[in-house]
Amino acid sequence: MAVTAQDVRALALTLPRAYEALVRDRVKFRVGRLVFLSISPDETQLGFGYPKEERNALIAAEPEKYMLPIPSDMRYNWVRVWLAEIDHDELEALVVNSWRMSVPKKVWTEYQAART
Repeated sequence: MAVTAQDVRALALTLPRAYEALVRDRVKFRVGRLVFLSISPDETQLGFGYPKEERNALIAAEPEKYMLPIPSDMRYNWVRVWLAEIDHDELEALVVNSWRMSVPKKVWTEYQAART
């Protein structure tokens, strides 16, 4: 079942230190000043933090789901996905892993401990 922007919001705001901001018609989720998620204005795509050195392999493996960021974001650890192409489990993995790249190790460790 496809996910929506509301699903992204519901999940992202449960993560420690995460908050929502509106920047130039885009809903963004941040930890401090670092953006870890961005929803497109039409709410069909999700941008998320992802290691630059691994993104080409991710996109090549599932090009119907994933795409490169816009040219101005290529320098960042960033990838985009069509929300209609992923399910809730995949969304959770993308959101949590993107958030993990933005928080201190201590916060990640505490989060993991609380979940087990």
